[in-house]
Amino acid sequence: MGFGGLRVLALESRRAAEMEQLIRKQGGEPFVAPSMREAPLTENAEAFEFAERLFAGEFEMAIFLTGVGTRLLNRVLGTRYAENAFGAALQRVAVVARGPKPTAALREMGVAPTAIAPEPNTWRELLAVTEGRPERRIAVQEYGRPSVELLEGLGARGAEVMRVRVYQWDLPEDLGPLREAVRRLSAGEFDVALFTTSIQVAHLMRVAREEGVEAAALQNLQKCRVCSIGPTTTETLEEFGVHPAMEPSHPKMGILVKEAAEL
Repeated sequence: MGFGGLRVLALESRRAAEMEQLIRKQGGEPFVAPSMREAPLTENAEAFEFAERLFAGEFEMAIFLTGVGTRLLNRVLGTRYAENAFGAALQRVAVVARGPKPTAALREMGVAPTAIAPEPNTWRELLAVTEGRPERRIAVQEYGRPSVELLEGLGARGAEVMRVRVYQWDLPEDLGPLREAVRRLSAGEFDVALFTTSIQVAHLMRVAREEGVEAAALQNLQKCRVCSIGPTTTETLEEFGVHPAMEPSHPKMGILVKEAAEL
């Protein structure tokens, strides 16, 4: 059956040429925009600043928004501090998790959340479960999309909030193709979007935000046949309100393209 001439967006970097060939083989019209390059974990200066302040007792609460980001933050801090130092420090503050995925990541570190935001796990539920609590010095772990509404809500209560943005991948040095992908997406020029890692989602929307077209890009992405390589990438897509049409039977790029074309 194949894609039948559908316009397919992919954000593969290292294997961009292979991805383009796979899409063409399945009858699609590909646009492949490299979206990432590897960055050393030790470049996460904001994460290390957060850790130093946490160890010094400067925070009363830490809020964790995603399972992916929570695990990555633990890995980043593990490059500089003792293995259990982060988890031990979190046990001295109120810890709030936005739903089951960050909760699972925290429990892997031996940390039991003080409060867990219930479904649908949005900023509204986070504000609700923290309503009336006394903590005012708060750190918020971010990965991907900033939670502007949450930050504003905490600030309105008089909280002093530090955003802890953590990353393993940075934007590519040549942003031209990714900017063009954002332009085309915001104009509704794609029918299918393929994601092979979660950071592709975050970087696509980051550039859309910088270009001032985030709302249009997100709206049109939600209209696409979005296909995700697996649960971690799906989690990040859902952070943006995008619900993939499928995950492949095996988390391989070739199988993703083939099964996406068969939908």
